[in-house]
Amino acid sequence: MKRKIPNNSSEPTIFSEIQEKEIIKSSPLSVRMRPQTLKEYVGQTHILGEGKLLTRAIESDRLSSLIFYGPPGSGKTTLALCISRETSAVFEKINAVTSNVEEMRKILASAQNRRATSGRRTILFIDEIHRFNKAQQDVLMPDLEDGSVVLVGATVLNPFFTLVSPLLSRSLVFELKSLSSEEITALIKRSLIDKERGLGQINIQADEEAIQFLSQICDGDARKALNALEIGVLTTKANAKGIVHLTLAVAQESIQKKQVNYDRDGDGHYDTISAFIKSMRGSDPDATLYWLAKMIYAGEDPRFISRRICICAAEDVGLADPQALVLANAAMQISEFVGLPEARIPLAQAAVYVACAPKSNAAYLGIDKALADVKENRIREVPVALKDASYSGAKTFGRGQDYKYAHNFKNHYVSQEYMPEKVQYYVPTELGYEKKIKAWLEYLNQNSD
Repeated sequence: MKRKIPNNSSEPTIFSEIQEKEIIKSSPLSVRMRPQTLKEYVGQTHILGEGKLLTRAIESDRLSSLIFYGPPGSGKTTLALCISRETSAVFEKINAVTSNVEEMRKILASAQNRRATSGRRTILFIDEIHRFNKAQQDVLMPDLEDGSVVLVGATVLNPFFTLVSPLLSRSLVFELKSLSSEEITALIKRSLIDKERGLGQINIQADEEAIQFLSQICDGDARKALNALEIGVLTTKANAKGIVHLTLAVAQESIQKKQVNYDRDGDGHYDTISAFIKSMRGSDPDATLYWLAKMIYAGEDPRFISRRICICAAEDVGLADPQALVLANAAMQISEFVGLPEARIPLAQAAVYVACAPKSNAAYLGIDKALADVKENRIREVPVALKDASYSGAKTFGRGQDYKYAHNFKNHYVSQEYMPEKVQYYVPTELGYEKKIKAWLEYLNQNSD
């Protein structure tokens, strides 16, 4: 039978267990409702579950060093605590914000001594491990190398950017994802009926729309949802029948954020993104910013927003301002890297630029016209002069003969047959940079050799 080892303690005592229970009682709901076992754990089914690598390693008590990477409230610390209850190893926990090298060295020395005298392993959980600098991370290397400790690190930042390569090479990196609204709903409902750790001792009538609001507005953060739930319940007076009524209004007030009419897969979603695109196309930067703000406020995925800006830059601005697509692509990459809330800034910059840029859909119309031609008409033969002449025997078939190399002519242009018959798909406009393109093409046609 595996022994339970309390957190931050190398040996269990009656006093420490009682003390731990008292601390938990006075802790926020999100702490009290933390799963005690892997069976209670909610979410992360892509790494946990029957036959999954992490589950097998925990159940067999054969853990190697682990790095849990994911957004706040996704269950990194909770998963580490569940592991501590499933393993026979001693579990030590520190936070990189408040810890230092001296504390780490003491834990590592104790781990070495424990392993030498009793053979027991030590799991060292480091929360916010990205806060350690390179020198602090390097302190762990010798003990990880000889197996004195098993590291379990938690970070909200990409470990491939924040942790040293030797540490990563000795660890398995698992990415935890934000919890779905269904998973958050399950946690909220569990908290409402749990009489020991949750709010089950209170007579609560929770409206379904209030629960759904909290599960959606918390952005996959279980901690935020449960803490808002507790505030809403504890600050609402019971009615004459002794019932605490958790309404949508109470839920909104408890998280200090109003619900907007924006469902991810319904009219609110599609109508808003449609208004956003049409505002950029219509050169209205103020309307563009308003619809962008609504989507950000409602929790829309910034990647979805950035993709639509890129499409609008290519489809509606086109070559009237080629820089629009460059800026839109840069905003997409930057927003993906920094995440919200900072991502709102490059997204806004790109959206306003696209809205204010001169417009042309000539390239968009051109490719659609060419595709229709390919689809509906007979496929045209490649002119002999343009065919591949790189292989032996090509000259036998006349491949590449009479081809004129454009760079050998004035203006790096020469008139020759590039299609069996002349068809115009791209018709440049008189707007923005496209006006220069049109003038240049006309000049070449009039001054070719």
